[in-house]
Amino acid sequence: LNFALGGYDVYLNDTTDESLEKALESVGTSLETMLNVGLADEASAVAVPGRIHTSTSMEETVADVDFVVEAVFEDMDVKHEVFARLDELSPERTILSSNTSSFMSSQLAPATKRPDKVVVANWWNPPYLLPLVEIVRGAQTSDHTIDTTAGLFTKLGKQPVVLQKESVGFIGNRMQFALLREAISVVEQGIATAEDVDLVVTSSFGRRLAVAGPFEVFDLAGWDTISHIIDQLFPLIESSPDSPALIKDKVDKAEFGVKSGKGFYNWSDDAVAELRGRVGRALAAIDRLSREG
Repeated sequence: LNFALGGYDVYLNDTTDESLEKALESVGTSLETMLNVGLADEASAVAVPGRIHTSTSMEETVADVDFVVEAVFEDMDVKHEVFARLDELSPERTILSSNTSSFMSSQLAPATKRPDKVVVANWWNPPYLLPLVEIVRGAQTSDHTIDTTAGLFTKLGKQPVVLQKESVGFIGNRMQFALLREAISVVEQGIATAEDVDLVVTSSFGRRLAVAGPFEVFDLAGWDTISHIIDQLFPLIESSPDSPALIKDKVDKAEFGVKSGKGFYNWSDDAVAELRGRVGRALAAIDRLSREG
């Protein structure tokens, strides 16, 4: 969707026609959301369907492309198989990117004969509303590949961040899961309920973090003050490397969240739609404010 809105022809590949039909339905739903919140105009939206071409043939899909985004499920063997095929079928000039949030470029590049053109470009969900793309180079990824990838996403209106070196979890997931580990610990210790933890985040620092990052926020507070808080708090913050028992229990009970109808909350179709709508409207509002600022 983002590429098509940016004026590029997109060639979408999947293993079945049914999967491709679902993908196009998802594109339509996302496009409607963008129109409703003012992040796309009617003229651009009308042009989108004509720019997206689908096929179950990988050979047909990548025959004359400049940039590939791989988004298969997180299984290294499957990704290696896909990258080997992409390397075999696509032009020599083609950059092969992966939307993985688990693996690194250096793990994917050995499946190809073009390690200099392999890069991780991790989009954040929902990708049509969140601007960040984390770009992760491998040891053999060329500067040209990095510059081209970052330039492409900038043209799409995204905010690319290039990691200075490979790191499992990149930047965003390392920070997001550090927060999650502490949130789970707070609930496990009986300090607060899951509902109250969510309320604390959304009613305080979560709002602030939408417009100012942690280093900006604590520069304002003063590192002399923050240093004293660190001395008191860091020894008490959860640091266990083990999977929390609370989450293992949820999984054992098949309480997966929205997909099973129950997680820490009960999820009806209306409740899911309300949450997604609330998140979408808020993210769109933040995006507009950031562009205006």
